[in-house]
Amino acid sequence: MATQKKRYKAIIDNQSYTIIGPESTQHMDRVTKLVNAQLNEIKAISPHMDTEQAAILLAVNAISDQLKKQEQLLLLKKKNDELQQKAMKVVELENRIQRIEAIEVEAKEVLERTGRADKKIRNHVEAQQILNEERKRTIQQKASQG
Repeated sequence: MATQKKRYKAIIDNQSYTIIGPESTQHMDRVTKLVNAQLNEIKAISPHMDTEQAAILLAVNAISDQLKKQEQLLLLKKKNDELQQKAMKVVELENRIQRIEAIEVEAKEVLERTGRADKKIRNHVEAQQILNEERKRTIQQKASQG
């Protein structure tokens, strides 16, 4: 859907301009105020400049500022992407920790159920080995009953 274009009457350096665009009146009021302020500042610093020269200098300054902001935006987007990748890694690590903790809890339950509650589990590899042994024992029992 096309953006609704609006007419805005701006007074810049005592000249009337009709600007057509999608921006709000409040936005255009701020733009007009800023343009006038910067033109007045340029003219105060360099009183020998005529309005056209001041306007050109203002345009150059505005484009320079725009390029700087675009560079900053690109850097921020890059940092954002890096942070999102790090966040995904953190989530992945948290999920791994939860799986390891679940394995350790299940292994402790197996040890308690089999009367070996006094055995200490030193790491998740030992916990997985305990579960594997229990599953193997369960499969062997089912095979011998069947």
